[in-house]
Amino acid sequence: MHRETWIFGYGSLIWRPAFRFEEMARGYITGWARRFWQGSTDHRGVPGAPGRVVTLIPEPGARCWGMAYRIAPADLDEVLRALDHREQGGYARHDVPLYLADGRAEGADGAASTATVYLATPDNPSYLGAAPLAEIAAQVLASRGPSGSNVEYVLRLAEALEAMNADDAHVTELARLVRGRAQEQGTTAGPDRLAEHPGAHRPRTCEGSPGAELSSQFRTRVDPSRRCARPEVRPSSGRG
Repeated sequence: MHRETWIFGYGSLIWRPAFRFEEMARGYITGWARRFWQGSTDHRGVPGAPGRVVTLIPEPGARCWGMAYRIAPADLDEVLRALDHREQGGYARHDVPLYLADGRAEGADGAASTATVYLATPDNPSYLGAAPLAEIAAQVLASRGPSGSNVEYVLRLAEALEAMNADDAHVTELARLVRGRAQEQGTTAGPDRLAEHPGAHRPRTCEGSPGAELSSQFRTRVDPSRRCARPEVRPSSGRG
């Protein structure tokens, strides 16, 4: 019997997958926590002035919510090539047990399947590691790269998780700090007006993508005829 192939997104893949998929579904992985500990010099920062983006760190008992995408066998190679390019700034593939919010179970341990996730480990050259949230917020406010402002990345992730009813104290508190400091500085921090940030842009959406589904409470079933169009593989389509 053919085993389903899933990609698990916990950062910008939640709202901006930019690859073909047959189904999207809320889900989580266990034993991993999301942290803004990875530097970005190719998407939300530049060499010498990196932005901060999320990676996963091992944490016993932790549960990390995100969006899972079921990939058709015919599309798998192309999707992985595009993601390898998108995540080339320090990320590598790992296979993890995936648990879907709708309770579907396939394995004896209750996991729906094995999912591929991209994470950045401390041995990659762009890894920044832990820092006080106030310092991370200051770095975010000062950072911008080819994919837009680091502020946009933080706030879109926080809002996507909130729309999923997914609790993540690290992301929520960082977003609160970033939004507050941006307002103090007279900078428009609201995602609805991100066009006022020079260089920022809204993510491209298509039918069947989370960007188009957020207002519809993350419908999990997607008609294959509405799958996301094939993306162009270029740096600006990255983790942004």
